[in-house]
Amino acid sequence: MRLAYYPGCVAQESGRELDLATRWVCRSLGIELVEFPRFSCCGSGFVDEANETLNVAINARNLAIAEGAGLDLMTVCSTCQGMLTLAKIRLQDPAVRAKVDAVLRPMGIDYRGTSKVTHLLRVLVEDVGLEAIRAKVRRPLAGIKVGAFYGCHLLRPSDELQWESPEEPHAFEDLLAALGAEPVMYRGRVLCCGFPIQFVKPETAGRIAGRQILDAKDHGAEAMATPCPLCHISLDAYQAPAEKLVGRSLDMPIFHLPQLVGLALGANPDELGLARHLVPTDAVVAKLAPASR
Repeated sequence: MRLAYYPGCVAQESGRELDLATRWVCRSLGIELVEFPRFSCCGSGFVDEANETLNVAINARNLAIAEGAGLDLMTVCSTCQGMLTLAKIRLQDPAVRAKVDAVLRPMGIDYRGTSKVTHLLRVLVEDVGLEAIRAKVRRPLAGIKVGAFYGCHLLRPSDELQWESPEEPHAFEDLLAALGAEPVMYRGRVLCCGFPIQFVKPETAGRIAGRQILDAKDHGAEAMATPCPLCHISLDAYQAPAEKLVGRSLDMPIFHLPQLVGLALGANPDELGLARHLVPTDAVVAKLAPASR
């Protein structure tokens, strides 16, 4: 399987452990990640608010780069996946398409709409398959209770993304079970992490993040995992201020999706960049048996 790899901004900078873990997992599963240094930021919703045509054009350009290589595009960021997918949908409107084509034409870029946009979670569950992953597990996550945290953009707007139910998804939990973990069901797993307002109303954002972590903790989770680097920032990097705002101890390790997959497939913590987390993951890793040969 060959895919155009769109890591997004966070995985290339502050969240480099996400990129590291993704590459390890994909190598182990026989997924070839084709890199394109010319990819640009997806706009993350902020450009869209200021100039919709520009934001769609930015993502049409990214998609055209993947199309030129005859590849579908995979990202590890829920927000990137959402922005790229919504751009494809908006480009079905002839008026929007005409405006975007006018922007791209002087650059010699021809968007055709032939490349599919997908997320690592979907690739693992739908393309690789749960049985194939289960067969490759060398270090089962047995005895670990994990709360999946989907975030917003992987599931919403559901009528346009057309994947799982935004209220009762199950793909992430199915994957966790295949890895040997015990999935924890809680309401906050499909709610917002607070990141969109982190730099405008930090106290409100902190309460939102703290409330979701407490929800997972009160339902028995000893770790959480997310397919979105922005959610990871809110839940891990801003966990300390969130703890003060909700008035309770949190101490919740937050894993990136491919880090848990990597642990189950036999990677060591250094190969997955676990030391980069602000909330230590050592206690969870210590519960795991050594990887089998």
